[in-house]
Amino acid sequence: MKSAILGAKLFTGERFLDHHAIILDGKSIEAVIPQSEVPTSLACQTLNGGIVAPGFIDLQVNGGGGVLFNNDPSVDALARITAGHRTVGTTSLLPTTISDRRENLEACIDAVKAAMPSNPGLLGVHIEGPFFNTERRGVHREEYIRAITEGDIDFLSHIAPDMRILLTLAPEMTQPGQIARLVRAGVQVSAGHSNASYADVERAIREGLTGFTHLYNAMRSFQGREPGVVGAALADSSTYAGIIVDNYHVHRESVRLAYRAKPLGKLYLVSDSMATIGAEEPWFELYGERITAVDGRLISAEGRLAGSAIGLVDAVRLCVNDIGIPLDHALRMASRFPAEYLSVDDELGWIKPGHRADLVHLTAELTVSGTWVAGGYQAH
Repeated sequence: MKSAILGAKLFTGERFLDHHAIILDGKSIEAVIPQSEVPTSLACQTLNGGIVAPGFIDLQVNGGGGVLFNNDPSVDALARITAGHRTVGTTSLLPTTISDRRENLEACIDAVKAAMPSNPGLLGVHIEGPFFNTERRGVHREEYIRAITEGDIDFLSHIAPDMRILLTLAPEMTQPGQIARLVRAGVQVSAGHSNASYADVERAIREGLTGFTHLYNAMRSFQGREPGVVGAALADSSTYAGIIVDNYHVHRESVRLAYRAKPLGKLYLVSDSMATIGAEEPWFELYGERITAVDGRLISAEGRLAGSAIGLVDAVRLCVNDIGIPLDHALRMASRFPAEYLSVDDELGWIKPGHRADLVHLTAELTVSGTWVAGGYQAH
């Protein structure tokens, strides 16, 4: 059934349009036309101002809706996670596993595979760990951290043809050729939780590494004589970097530096959120330890940061109001740019004909008023 959305400013993924309407045909966008040209026969959803933009795309989601994915690797849990993130403007995401036993990681992957046919908000899986450097493990439990093996590569290579996989690993913990083998199998490889040298990362990029996970956090920092992982991320113009903008994980000036250093389109927003998004309880358990939301951040009993307590709409708002990033760029950093990184921009990240009708309606204050997923509307 065809319908029209009108009454708000549109952001197409490229530019703002006033007095225009989106024509939906079922799950897809059929056209973007002036409001004056909307056929009178169409059912119209008239909004009260604000902005309609492409739905946000979050490539690092550990949980939501009161659920930590590792704690409940099930189809029902994934439904709660996607529903929780929809309240903060995210219409599609990568559920993200943290370092764990092999059998639990496999259960997470199986749950995503089972849920994807009925849950359009799922894009695949982000496997964050356990192939890290223990010196940069963050809150990941040390007993699970290890180097990747040929058996692991065989396992991931078997899955990759049927499911989109983003894999975060420490490049220095791999053997020459292993990243190249993963990439040839269709796995997208990102550097994170790494103490790699600049040369280590250069080698990984030559093998096909394309991204950096939560830039600045849990990675070797920049120094004059050794640029490290951060230096490689900022210096390389071909790679993408996800960044957490919550005023806790990364200093404002560091965000500004990354925004200036990376070519436009190569820096995108992630939440790195846990179970508290879209949930009533301000706490959850990670590895049996209570993690609590305190003043907008998640803290372990040891006082370590343990993921974020924000959604992508909060990151967009902070980018605009605190960092000084133009609104059109901030919106792209939450939608079009992660879509391009994941190579789903032929379907998501834009408001244009032929794309899926995944949209977010924002108020003038940049809060979420409503979302559409595959054409289905929900008020928030």
